[in-house]
Amino acid sequence: QVQLVESGGGLVQPGGSLRLSCAASTRWFNQYTMGWYRQAPGKERDLVARIASGGSTYYADSVKGRFFISRDNAKNTVSLQMNNLKPDDTGVYYCNRIPLLGFWGQGTQVTVTF
Repeated sequence: QVQLVESGGGLVQPGGSLRLSCAASTRWFNQYTMGWYRQAPGKERDLVARIASGGSTYYADSVKGRFFISRDNAKNTVSLQMNNLKPDDTGVYYCNRIPLLGFWGQGTQVTVTF
């Protein structure tokens, strides 16, 4: 059974950094684009970054220049380096395939506050 396991979240002050990781237990990993999504309190889950199997990337305007997505196809992992974090970055972060799988992992909580 496919699993998505996110980790690396935490509590950080504005301006700080975190690195999120997602492990996907599946053989299809290197065939698909992978994305990181954020669900802020009371809001919908939105895509913040994605990376294609070949490495091309996309970032939401709100995170451009601060977040960097990468992947390791040999290890079936996708990471999100988050720098210069802002309070608006607070939320639960999830990874998923694009197109989406029919389920989500447990996510990892990121809280940016003084």
